[in-house]
Amino acid sequence: MKNTAYFTPLFPGFRRQIRRRNPRAVQQKLAEKLALLQQKSFKQIGEVFEKFIPRALLKQESSGVMSRRRLFSKENTFWAFFSQVLDADGGCMEVIRKLQSYASIKGIKVPSSSTASYCAARKKLEEQMLSDILAHTADRLNQMPETGMLNNRRVIVVDGTGVSMPDTLQNQAVWPQTSSQKPGCGFPTARICACFSLESGALLSYAISNKKSHELPLFRQQWNIFQQGDIFLGDKGFCSYFDIANLKKQGVDSIVTLARRTPVNDASCIKKLGHDDLLISWKRPTYNVNLSYSQDEWATLPEKLVLRQIRVVVSNPGFRTQELYIITTLLDAAQYPAEELAGIYFKRWDVELFFRDIKITMGMDILRCQTPEMIRKEILMHFIAYNCVRRLMYEAAEEADLEVRVVSFKGSLQALRNWEPHLNQAKISKAERFRLISDLYEAMTNTPLKQRPGRSEPRCRKRRPKSYQLLTSPRHEMKEIPHRNRYRAGNA
Repeated sequence: MKNTAYFTPLFPGFRRQIRRRNPRAVQQKLAEKLALLQQKSFKQIGEVFEKFIPRALLKQESSGVMSRRRLFSKENTFWAFFSQVLDADGGCMEVIRKLQSYASIKGIKVPSSSTASYCAARKKLEEQMLSDILAHTADRLNQMPETGMLNNRRVIVVDGTGVSMPDTLQNQAVWPQTSSQKPGCGFPTARICACFSLESGALLSYAISNKKSHELPLFRQQWNIFQQGDIFLGDKGFCSYFDIANLKKQGVDSIVTLARRTPVNDASCIKKLGHDDLLISWKRPTYNVNLSYSQDEWATLPEKLVLRQIRVVVSNPGFRTQELYIITTLLDAAQYPAEELAGIYFKRWDVELFFRDIKITMGMDILRCQTPEMIRKEILMHFIAYNCVRRLMYEAAEEADLEVRVVSFKGSLQALRNWEPHLNQAKISKAERFRLISDLYEAMTNTPLKQRPGRSEPRCRKRRPKSYQLLTSPRHEMKEIPHRNRYRAGNA
């Protein structure tokens, strides 16, 4: 018998209007659940850093790549990648496990454990977009208040470091391993030269090349970040007539350690400004084909440079260097006392700590991606996350009325990692979020670092390595020494 409850008596082909909604299709229910999963699974960590990263760069594209509405959208993929480099594990599976745990909490079908979709989405992120985001984070950190250092002039410290990556054919083609290593026994290595703000620790720019490149040519690719009135700070590897002269043309002063030249004595100086403080003159070096710049560039250099040479005696026990000579273009001894310049140079060691924060604390020392394209994106994402954590450290220090220098980067990262699951709750009010972030700031600053000026930091390891033999031939050809706990590998 036909059910006529929903039909009118006069017009049997029309349904009667009822108050309840029509039943939703299974596809509609699934779409709503996926939309909830997409909205809340990765973006919560972004709400902590949304003040530092422009949302306009993460908007969904109108057409082409990243234009379709899917779980790994442009914004979701960026924040998933961001969260990945902040994690202690740092693997792609970590992102999938977060997604699965959130789906389980919401009662949604747990997604697959395959990382294929996430890895494919990461490849679609544009490198230029990540570069723009990095530049924006550096600009935000440059807006910090002045510290009074060197008449409130911005000091940019420069140094280089190396990173390794998976041994793939693509990586080896761009960043080959050292020639002393046999094929299959080493890893591709890249050299990175970066510029940091000495006051905030922000990474302002970087250049990457293979191990054959010197730091000076990589540094010259970053001259555009300097502004008139800045001060360049570098070690003896950056003591170059060419660089000091060209930066001076831009209105940028330099502080470097003397290298490859003999110190000028009192008798040969232009003027004695004080004890171990001399006004000197350098002649333009003779051109030869081994120089890293062309003869036309050499011809534009001035015939001589008037510089200042300061001799610094290191009396701290345990220091490798007993004395050093600082070369600078800051010639006014009254405005820039020798003691202040020596103190600024000793702060140059901070750049080693900045690299340690990125490479060791954040895990960028050994990269994970399999292709050069993704290696560059992985490096960029580490730098973006590093700048964002630095900004959080500054805000926490400002709230606690502390110097940002005494806030631990590692402690801040540990606090952020443990606060992230609570910030990632699906239902959380603005007041509760504000309270959580306030507690996060307090956790970041409640244990200030002890300042130990002059403390010896030898580059030595106390813990001995395991007595495993070295991989001296390709893996499929290697024969392991039996009873390796009784015999040294060299006895094979």
